[in-house]
Amino acid sequence: MKTLIKNTNIITPYEIKKGSSLVIEDGKIADIFNGEIYNEESYDKIIDGEGKYLSPGFIDLHNHGNFGHDAMEGTYEALDIIADFHIKKGVTSFLATTMTEEADKIKKAVKNIGEYVNDGENNRDVKAQVLGVYLEGPYFSMEKKGAQPPQYIKNPDLEEIKNLIELSKNTIKIVALAPEIEGAKEAIKYLKEKGITISAGHTNGTFDEAKSGIDLGITQATHLYNGMRAYSHREPGVIGAVLTDERVACEMICDGIHLHVGAMDLAVKMKGKDGIILISDAMMATGLEDGKYELGGQDVYVKEGAARLEDGTLAGSTLTLNKAVYNMVHMVNIPLEDAVRMASLNPARAIGVDNKKGSIEIGKDADLIIFDDDLNILKAMVKGKVRNFK
Repeated sequence: MKTLIKNTNIITPYEIKKGSSLVIEDGKIADIFNGEIYNEESYDKIIDGEGKYLSPGFIDLHNHGNFGHDAMEGTYEALDIIADFHIKKGVTSFLATTMTEEADKIKKAVKNIGEYVNDGENNRDVKAQVLGVYLEGPYFSMEKKGAQPPQYIKNPDLEEIKNLIELSKNTIKIVALAPEIEGAKEAIKYLKEKGITISAGHTNGTFDEAKSGIDLGITQATHLYNGMRAYSHREPGVIGAVLTDERVACEMICDGIHLHVGAMDLAVKMKGKDGIILISDAMMATGLEDGKYELGGQDVYVKEGAARLEDGTLAGSTLTLNKAVYNMVHMVNIPLEDAVRMASLNPARAIGVDNKKGSIEIGKDADLIIFDDDLNILKAMVKGKVRNFK
């Protein structure tokens, strides 16, 4: 099967190639052409991009659910619905994110995700592909728990971590933890040996404690600024450590609720276009009306798109990744190609799949999206299979 996508503005990691064409063959990107191609009869299928943008599909590393469902439900149905909603918003692959809960619920969720990834369920329909698990908790600081249920927060336990990795069928890609808590150093060392990305999250760590964790193997920061010790000029804390250390990529929730525009601008200026990973941190209310929902067994109240616990604590978001990219361009004033990189190539690199996903380059999976100036998704492709939305 040979497909031609013509008349598009192709967003590569380095530029926007206007009025260009792309060839897909056997689910891979086979060629990229500047300008038009005239031997169209040699293609099995032709898609006219109508002058819109052709971009790599977005990769949402940190999201709990959407459209009334949560990864913690531990069912294929929940993952199917989450994946189907994701692709409509330009996400062609994602990590299903767990959260702090009682041990058996985490085990059930992790086992379900691992089975879903490994039995080919991802490929039956054109929907976002689940790449693995993001384990958010329960190894956190009580002082910076955020919306993580406090009764289940604990120190890392190596045997428990090993068991979770086994239950996941080795699909755990990221583990978020607080580097300063007892047992964290041993956990970081072990996870690094296993090739799992370690993210500093929900942490009250000092600058020195954070740097120690980075030296051991931390390479990511969970939703930058949120769930972290506040920055001070006398004690820069985790925020100071991750912003100034080039070994660390920082997740960012660009919804205009979690972060002030000035804080986002500062992060981009510090980390550059390669050091920011856009995430949604979406919860089950995403895509639905304001109202009462649930996260980690706790009631969450969504009003005007902001999700909060009863005490006012932010509890995930209702953001979608296409909106995050739009916000980065229109709120933070960064180039579109850089915002796209933050939602595609940077997350792919963070979990070691950038050899096949995350950018429009010859030989990579044809995980692609076509969108308009407002980031409305018109078409999405997963390994060359097309889904139309408008």
